[in-house]
Amino acid sequence: MVYVTRKCHFSASHRLYNPEFSNEKNDAIFDKCNNPRGHGHNYVLEVTVAGQPDPETGYVIDLKKLRDIVEEHVIEKVDHKHLNYDVDFLQGIIPTAENLAVMFWQILASRLPSGQLHSIKLFESDNNFVEYFGAPVTLRRFAVRHEEAEFV
Repeated sequence: MVYVTRKCHFSASHRLYNPEFSNEKNDAIFDKCNNPRGHGHNYVLEVTVAGQPDPETGYVIDLKKLRDIVEEHVIEKVDHKHLNYDVDFLQGIIPTAENLAVMFWQILASRLPSGQLHSIKLFESDNNFVEYFGAPVTLRRFAVRHEEAEFV
């Protein structure tokens, strides 16, 4: 088995909060990440595809095709966006790095022309990252309520 990885970058803001928690509980759990106006990150996304190299091309997957798929279906949707408000597939989901990795997997896994998605690694900072290998995960989707964060 050969593993091929494509690295991408995007910048986005988000707010971590559970709409069912009180303000005090959200502050206690999410601390500075609960800022009602959000905060930002310069994310690094690594998408790894596993497979046998094609005997005619030597590719597990053409990295240009992988780049185009990740750009079209993930990066263009999240780059320079507020993840809580601007990204349809994240509506009602707490946009933690863990939840983003799961959602990115769901978007990308069926779109690969060759190989199989092996892992999604998402760096939120130089020190914090999550890696997901596709095991079933159920994400809770909350009713979308943005009135607490109305901008004036």
